[in-house]
Amino acid sequence: MRTFGVEEELLIADPADGLPLALAADILDVAAPRSEEAGRGEYGPDEATLKSEFKQEQVEVNSRPCTTAAELRAEIRAGRALSDEAARALGARVAALATPPVFHATPTLGNQRYSTMGNEFGLIAREQLTCGFHVHVSIDSPEEGVAVLDRMRHWLPVLLALSANSPFWMGADTGFASYRTQIWNRWPTAGPMDVFGSANGYRAVLSELLETGVPLDEGMIYFDARLSRGHPTVEVRIADVCLYAEDALTIAVIARALVETAAAEWRSGGPPSSTITPAIRMANWKASRFGINNQLLHPQEQRPYPAADVVGALLRHVRRALSEAGDLALARDGAANILRRGSGERLQRQAYSQRRRLSDVVSAAIASTHQDGELSDAGLLSL
Repeated sequence: MRTFGVEEELLIADPADGLPLALAADILDVAAPRSEEAGRGEYGPDEATLKSEFKQEQVEVNSRPCTTAAELRAEIRAGRALSDEAARALGARVAALATPPVFHATPTLGNQRYSTMGNEFGLIAREQLTCGFHVHVSIDSPEEGVAVLDRMRHWLPVLLALSANSPFWMGADTGFASYRTQIWNRWPTAGPMDVFGSANGYRAVLSELLETGVPLDEGMIYFDARLSRGHPTVEVRIADVCLYAEDALTIAVIARALVETAAAEWRSGGPPSSTITPAIRMANWKASRFGINNQLLHPQEQRPYPAADVVGALLRHVRRALSEAGDLALARDGAANILRRGSGERLQRQAYSQRRRLSDVVSAAIASTHQDGELSDAGLLSL
């Protein structure tokens, strides 16, 4: 069984007016002794429960490596609770919002690397208050990891659609389900990549990109999925942070199944994805624009189909891996639930429609961050 874990970037907000608050360093100070009391510090500095991020208005929650979905569910809930408890002590709350509904561009604070990025990338950096969701899945070797990247690349836009949770930006409804994707893709290294072919091919691409002097370092290689620098994992980075913890779990188990399915294809001699990278960009754009509310591009055909059909195709593609992990029912029910009630973008728009107040969006998001979405009977999906 492959282990997996997640990183959730959460927005720190004023519960009264919804404005982001630059309190990440203070939250870490408050949470540190509580984390130690809970016995969660033994994994070392790279796997601390809470970490600062690019902006001080956000905090990153890291789970431990887990074997089962039940373990990961508990980690996600515990991380959200720990960060929110610390934020409450400072008069703030944390919300799983992929973009802040109310926001003005801010300078980057924090360590020297982030300050350098702020100086180098100008407005791209100042406006980069976005919150993503990253899933780490263990691999046996870099060679296996690159084989996985090459074989699952065309399926990743479906995960983006399921996670879409960022319709508002700078006080306006953008018309997008995941506007975070549009903001994030301003970085020069973000988005889908061509087939690498081998671990050596992957390293050659990274070396060539770094030699341009545009990315500061390997940490700025922002592919939709990449090999982790610090862990023996594939890191799936395409998703918005999910409003509901249960949606995050759904996407995590599907991501693990995608990795296992791709690895099995590689072991059996199956070829890499033949989808051209510009077509994957089109699929990403369509997922960003509509989420699961319209049509998506079918990963195997690159033609538009109803979102439920495309999600069903994804689940059929990874069904064996889901079954072997004991996650089939969870993934099926979780995906059907998202299709039925919508992802986070729909709840945000519903909250805004009541009184047309963006502060109401943040209030609703805070509440939803710390509860589960409703369960469904999975009647929308046929596997």
